[in-house]
Amino acid sequence: MFGCGRWLDTGLRVRALRALYRTFLLERTSQSRGRRLLREWLPAEQRAQFDAEGYFDVIGCDTGKRYRIRQGTSANVYEIDAAGRCGMGWCFVPAGGLVEGDVMLAQKIALETSELSALAVANSFPPLLRWGRPMARPF
Repeated sequence: MFGCGRWLDTGLRVRALRALYRTFLLERTSQSRGRRLLREWLPAEQRAQFDAEGYFDVIGCDTGKRYRIRQGTSANVYEIDAAGRCGMGWCFVPAGGLVEGDVMLAQKIALETSELSALAVANSFPPLLRWGRPMARPF
């Protein structure tokens, strides 16, 4: 009986060690590093919004417009009006095959430091539509 308990303890330890190892490997992916870098750059308010909603809002440096950057690597930036509704969408990404967190960080920095230059190279698209009318909160 005593020996059986030791085997169970060892099995639990091995499973816990495997789970820890898997977690360690997942944290070392380029996706997780990009997401971690993005979160480190976000101020507390934007980080909380991103963690809760999957997007964060930024203010453009040139026009003062509010933009919502949602998770994604393209077609993920929207103008937000005073009522919080999504307006015109913008698609601009940095050159290179970057992961989602890096793209979102580049978009944030571009809008906050050279908004008009970023929009000059961006493709625009109409607001998100649901059942024939713009969505108030698409995310």
